[in-house]
Amino acid sequence: MNNRFFNLFRREKLSREITRELDFHIAERRDQLMADGLPRDVAERQARRQFGAYALHKEDAWMNDLIGWFETLLADLRYAVRGFRNSPGFAAVAILSLALGVGANTAIFSLIDAVMLRSLPVSHPEELLKVTRGSEDYFTNPIWEALRDHQDIFSGTLAWGNTRFNVAPSGESRYLNGDFVSGGYFNTLGVIPRIGRALTPADDRRGCPAAAVLSYNFWLQEYGGDSGVLAKTISLEGHAYPIIGVSQAGFTGLEVGRNADIFVPICSEAIIRGQQSALDRRSTWWLNIMGRPKPGVGLAQVNARLATLAPEVFAATVPANWSGEMQARYRQNILTAVAAGQGVSSVRSRYSEALRTMMIAVGLVLLIACANVANLLLARSTVRQREMAVRLALGASRGRLIRQNLTESLLLSALGAALGLVLARWGSQTLTTLLSTTGNSVALDLALDVRVLLFTTAVGTLTGVLFGLLPAWRSAHVSPNAAMKTQGRGVADGSSRMRLGKALVVVQVALSMVLVAGAGLMLATFRNLSTLDPGFRAEGVLLVNMNLRRAKVPPEAVESARRQILGRLRDIPGVRSASSSVLTQIGNGGWNNEIRVDDAAERPGDEGLVNFNAVSDGYFETIGTHFTAGRDVNDRDNESAPKVLLVNETFARKFFGKANPLGHMVRIAGDRGTWGPPREIVGVVGDVKYRSLRADIPPTIYLPTAQSNNPNTGFPNFELRAAGSPSALIAGVKQAVAAVNPNITMEFIPLSVQVAEALTRERLLATLSVFFGALALLLAAIGLYGVISYNVERRRNEIGVRMALGAAQARVLRMVLGEASWLAFIGLGLGIAGTLAATQVVKSFLFGLQPDDPPTLAGSAAMLAAVAAVAAYLPARRAARVDPMTALRDE
Repeated sequence: MNNRFFNLFRREKLSREITRELDFHIAERRDQLMADGLPRDVAERQARRQFGAYALHKEDAWMNDLIGWFETLLADLRYAVRGFRNSPGFAAVAILSLALGVGANTAIFSLIDAVMLRSLPVSHPEELLKVTRGSEDYFTNPIWEALRDHQDIFSGTLAWGNTRFNVAPSGESRYLNGDFVSGGYFNTLGVIPRIGRALTPADDRRGCPAAAVLSYNFWLQEYGGDSGVLAKTISLEGHAYPIIGVSQAGFTGLEVGRNADIFVPICSEAIIRGQQSALDRRSTWWLNIMGRPKPGVGLAQVNARLATLAPEVFAATVPANWSGEMQARYRQNILTAVAAGQGVSSVRSRYSEALRTMMIAVGLVLLIACANVANLLLARSTVRQREMAVRLALGASRGRLIRQNLTESLLLSALGAALGLVLARWGSQTLTTLLSTTGNSVALDLALDVRVLLFTTAVGTLTGVLFGLLPAWRSAHVSPNAAMKTQGRGVADGSSRMRLGKALVVVQVALSMVLVAGAGLMLATFRNLSTLDPGFRAEGVLLVNMNLRRAKVPPEAVESARRQILGRLRDIPGVRSASSSVLTQIGNGGWNNEIRVDDAAERPGDEGLVNFNAVSDGYFETIGTHFTAGRDVNDRDNESAPKVLLVNETFARKFFGKANPLGHMVRIAGDRGTWGPPREIVGVVGDVKYRSLRADIPPTIYLPTAQSNNPNTGFPNFELRAAGSPSALIAGVKQAVAAVNPNITMEFIPLSVQVAEALTRERLLATLSVFFGALALLLAAIGLYGVISYNVERRRNEIGVRMALGAAQARVLRMVLGEASWLAFIGLGLGIAGTLAATQVVKSFLFGLQPDDPPTLAGSAAMLAAVAAVAAYLPARRAARVDPMTALRDE
């Protein structure tokens, strides 16, 4: 076999050797005949006659000395390339159709691979288990410490909490992703530092000094791979952290889609947050926990042990300021473990279902492309049926013809897959960009790996067989006698080919209807959310988040600094109004607590749990929210004034029905089961969406900032309504804030951008759905155009006879369009039925409409029908203009 393989690369020499060997056998026989007394020329002729067909023996020897099937394959490939070169239009349409289908499939699969399939770049990731509270993932630091100190089932445990560190000294903020990690983090994962050392349990103890480990990528980007970085410090939120090491290449944390640049000990959280540290807070949920079981310990054993540990852990960490009922429910928490070899990912939880749905959509696109190319090959095989008949007549087997035609199909699919892989690289990077937002850049490893290459190869091979097998079978079973007739252009076999081509067009139209309707639903959902009234006017508002703690503003001076800053912001030219708040609309923050109304008995369950925000005067004017009753917050609502609050309309309806809420008193839950002082309801405002545009608006209370005890008041948000462009105010804001305290850092974003980025998933789905729907329409139109054009050409003589006998052009036009209409009508009928079933898959993504939305289905059907009409009209018009004399002369 080895010699036969190497002979492929010495073909000329091998040919000469075979010729010499054959000539040697003939010469020997000639010499024997000459020895028997025959003349030389007679002996030569007789020797050659006895030897047999020289060319046949040479070909047999050639095939024996080479890998026969490979040689045949090369010949078929060369023939296919010549055929594509002679039909560039056919080859271009087929390859581009397949490239778009394969490329779209590979792009989506690349994202699925990066987000859902790829294992963490750590030692034995399959062993890692993530600890959860049933369906909840986050834990408090007291729970982590209790579990760490009492567990005996893991050989190593770790905890981490993600955050962002501001590394800018002052002015506009520069944030980097970072992780607070436990001392056993790197050791448990088996991550070896590139230089320096990793964090250890000795670095993670209460009162610990600052220490930081950089990621490998950040080290290269920021420090150019300088090993002298170990003698430097990095500023995190104004605190100097000595750099003690750099992690191994490729490791960027345990959250897929988010690259951590800096790792610091959990204990150092107190250095950054000071008195607001969450290390001892029993109701601040911010840590993830993982563990590596001891050798020989399975998942079932881990879960059994965690079940016995849970009561002890939760009993020791009960939040003291919770009500008795909430404490009882807290003690009932359970601990479970799940496989975590792929890490955790907010991108995965948010987009996994969307990616699966898109994978189905691109699969349909690929099927449409395959049907399109199959139709092209069927039409091409009709043109080549005489060629196939000649081959059969000369002795070629039908299997040999099938193999040749399949080789052409596989070559088409290979070229389409190669081009599709290029498109997929661009497409997957574009999709990653669409997933990113201003404050959250999605980082995915999109490097080609074995899975992606195998997927593309498998898809390319499968499509080649799928669209090529039937045309190849048809080509090999042509009737030689019929095909070789002089006037064999309209043989009966063409009708069966047309039936198959029409069936493929019907399938294309049906699948296109599913994709177009899906695109309509996604687009309508995006429109509904984009035009939804959220209770505020986002246009023209600039949001500014400030870090007063970074500027060393003491807690008791925060309120004074906030008022001073607000006053200066209102004096900036171009500012129509300005305010401050703890939370912003459609942001990532949340704040809730229990309340009592009019000293009534505590409400059972969560009925007394409401949302909060702390706002300054002018807040509702700035964000454009109307008042229903009462007054706004004002400067007189300070710490020494009577306690007041405002409520939204949902709060008023829930707690007071149709009664007037003004003047009623509300108490807010405090520490250790106590209740705060009574606060009077002085105003009712319109409902505003904060967490999500999709979510229902919860009961909400607005407190004057000066009377709020929210721990985030050191990070106030300021809202500025601009007379012109919000971005034009940034320079003035920096100057005004620097006049108060030059060490204050800021982060800017227009409110309209923040709202738009909340629709990232919906925008992605709408964009992809529209693209796939448009692609399906284009492919279906090409398929219909090709079939009708081929049918017109096949019936050209018949049409000529009809017109010669008096048929008008309009009648011929109606005949061709009628045939196309039936195909479109049947396809639309099947497509609508398929759409009603398929759109149930996207039901969870919809907003403001149902999967069987009549206007969407009707509009999609009308659009597809219009495209089909245009695709059919062109060949129909050509049929109506056939010259009868020319057609009859051909006959």
